[in-house]
Amino acid sequence: MRARTKGYWWYLAPSLVLFLAVIVAPFLMNVATSFTRWSGVGTPRWVGLDNYTRLLDDERFWQSFQHNVGLIVAMAIVPTALGLLLAAVLFDYIGRKFGTRTAAALRAMYYLPQVLPVAVAGVVWGWMLHPSYGAVNQIFGLKLNWLGDPDLALATVMAVMVWFQLGYPVVIFMAGLQRVDPALHEAAEIDGASWWRRFWHITIPQIRPETFVVLLTCTIAALKVFGPIYVLTRGGPGNATMVPSYFSYLSFFQKSNVGYGSAIATVLALIIIVVTFLFLRVQERES
Repeated sequence: MRARTKGYWWYLAPSLVLFLAVIVAPFLMNVATSFTRWSGVGTPRWVGLDNYTRLLDDERFWQSFQHNVGLIVAMAIVPTALGLLLAAVLFDYIGRKFGTRTAAALRAMYYLPQVLPVAVAGVVWGWMLHPSYGAVNQIFGLKLNWLGDPDLALATVMAVMVWFQLGYPVVIFMAGLQRVDPALHEAAEIDGASWWRRFWHITIPQIRPETFVVLLTCTIAALKVFGPIYVLTRGGPGNATMVPSYFSYLSFFQKSNVGYGSAIATVLALIIIVVTFLFLRVQERES
């Protein structure tokens, strides 16, 4: 067995080299930089844990993580719940009544925001939400500054991210529904179970692995979200939509405080690693 599998390691070597060069090495360099004070030019000066102790007292840092919790709701929890329901409707109702082509077309429409570049989608939403000539205010007869009002900005970004993220769970769940044994639904239907009861007691338990995958990947995407924030609000107004990834970017490139930005990025990376580990442990227990 060892003799037969020994040669396969050579096929993994290119990916391993890329992983070390693109992910591991930059991460270790970032960790090392987080213990220094450096403007990006000249020689870094070692300051030990000063950047991390500063983080503990930085109100903007903690506020950015609070905003990230909201984005986890908008990019992971809500899309997963809605995506599962929409996938079940497309698979069980639309596909049977109107044909698989109609269900596939609707699935592609839901997935379209995932294909669009983040910059393009963000610019279009910026136009639609503009307080003066935006389509949203024009259609509903409102005069709200959706992205400029501190009380509305985060909720508006969350709504946009639900739209942006919804298609991914729909595609994953529709693929998972294809492996559910139809005999289970037929037997439950003969016994008089309603569609909702069949969905709750058969569909959801059967596609639990896909649910874990969607929740994990969407949660990671929410924790490291950067592009939509950069395009829509730049963390504003004030700090109303500030998130750790954009806070790190500001420290790196606008304030020329590379060491502090590296500390923020390191903490964010460690949180993502811990979250991933916890998800995998829960999945192992459930399987």
